[in-house]
Amino acid sequence: MRYLPALTTLAIAVFLYSGLGLTVTAQEADLVFKKSTKFNLLTPNHKLATYGIDDPVISGVACHFTVPEKGGVKGILGLAEELSDASLACRQIGPIKFSKKFEQGEEMFNQRRSIFFKKMRIVRGCDVKRNVLVYLIYTDKLIDGSPKNSTSTVPIMPWGTQQAPKCADFLE
Repeated sequence: MRYLPALTTLAIAVFLYSGLGLTVTAQEADLVFKKSTKFNLLTPNHKLATYGIDDPVISGVACHFTVPEKGGVKGILGLAEELSDASLACRQIGPIKFSKKFEQGEEMFNQRRSIFFKKMRIVRGCDVKRNVLVYLIYTDKLIDGSPKNSTSTVPIMPWGTQQAPKCADFLE
């Protein structure tokens, strides 16, 4: 019994160190920059962080998203539940090439936004009629999510001499 507090502390440390408050995805987003939004005297400031990510299935598409990151003591410890606010912009940056078929609303990227049960997700779809890729960013929780979201579209255009593929041909 006298070892219980030490074991509890060790379990919490392992839990926090395991990265449950950090990004958990096959692909890491690249930090572009951060901008402080609230000054904290002794602890890190609250910030807006802008990240870039390439679509892992569709080469030639890049997305940038901005999310708030809490500072303060909870931010240092990774215990702060981040806000659901996020913005998203996706663009064609080269010739579009599909590496495999995908489903409407398929998740392209996710990132934990709190130590427990809250994730930010970026999903993709295809507007078949307009031949446009549609990306949606939102957060969800185990019980309920947030209606806050942002949408970005990427019209599939020819690149150089290459014809524009049809996203409908790559839907499952």
